[in-house]
Amino acid sequence: MKKNLGITSLLFALLFSIQLFAYSDKEHASTDGGEVNTKEEVNEYIQHHLKDAHDFHLFSYTDSHGERKHIGFPLPVIVWSSNGLQTFMSSAFHHDDAGNVIVEKGGSRFVKIHEKIYELDNGVNKVAFDEAHHPTNAHKVLDFSITKGVFGMLLAGLLLVWAFASLAKQYKNKSVPTGFGRVLEPLVLYVRDEIARPNIGEDKYQRFMPFLLTVFFFIWVLNLLGMTPLGFNVTGNIAVTFCLALFTFLIVQFSANKDYWKHIFWMPGVPVPMKIILMPIEILGMLTKPFSLMIRLFANITAGHFVVMSLIALMILLKSSFGAVGSTGISFVLTLFITVIELLVAFLQAFIFTMLSALFIGMAVAEHDHEHEHDAHGHEVSDVEDVRENFV
Repeated sequence: MKKNLGITSLLFALLFSIQLFAYSDKEHASTDGGEVNTKEEVNEYIQHHLKDAHDFHLFSYTDSHGERKHIGFPLPVIVWSSNGLQTFMSSAFHHDDAGNVIVEKGGSRFVKIHEKIYELDNGVNKVAFDEAHHPTNAHKVLDFSITKGVFGMLLAGLLLVWAFASLAKQYKNKSVPTGFGRVLEPLVLYVRDEIARPNIGEDKYQRFMPFLLTVFFFIWVLNLLGMTPLGFNVTGNIAVTFCLALFTFLIVQFSANKDYWKHIFWMPGVPVPMKIILMPIEILGMLTKPFSLMIRLFANITAGHFVVMSLIALMILLKSSFGAVGSTGISFVLTLFITVIELLVAFLQAFIFTMLSALFIGMAVAEHDHEHEHDAHGHEVSDVEDVRENFV
């Protein structure tokens, strides 16, 4: 029953996403009522989907009077302007993203251009653009708005707090959790036994378990939210992946022992000239590790969203060749296949980020000068350094 319900939910989400794509619009594509029909409009819509937004725009339609109606809900706009802090709802822009609608608040006048909030200069009643379509009589403001991406992170955080608070509460009364706790417990043990212990070490992994669990579940939940018709693309935002990678970088540097720094600045066991040559290389490697974390997560999630949206767009691009039914069928089958793969990718990217974070932490806290333990038969026992070496 639960399996059938999960498949039904996936099919419904996919069909709903296709409908949203078919009936979504862009304000400047007004020659055909705002619908996405041409290849250029499809490409622009996909780019729009990958970006963050100040509101949730589900779909649009033209009513019997020929007016364009937008279905969605607004989010709070919080900006710091020349007149101080200003707040209002994004619905004040009336879904305009071309700078045509001016919002007056607290003595300042705001417009929204390509999802960026600008404040008009004094005495200006209309935005002027240069050849590159950049406003010449308006300037950007400090934007602290609750955008779609921020809303997604807050939602993921609340879901995690609720789920793990329920799991912790069950442990007070039960030795074995029930309900959704039965799903969480194996995942927690998996992160502990398959990621933290082998890469950090038996005697040090517990210090870093809160971070590793938070990163793993936070990325995983955000990736799953990104597959809903609401159009979240949080981990496909380079700023989000940069912050996650920055946390890993800071934890590695502040947890590192003297052996770690010795291997970076004065490599033991090599001639002095080689020490000098290796120093800048090791420093560069120290920076490229978090950079690889940032790019890997960002690129994979963005590519997944792009492929899914492109396959959905086939029902529009192939309509003239296969007809409405044929193009929709091809689009549905291919999109369903990729969506199932994306379910695996959502977990895989969370696993890879957490695994590499644990690996980098383990390299920083490992004791390099030590004797290996031996078993009862005198054979050397593999330790955490051996595991990391084999993994690399």
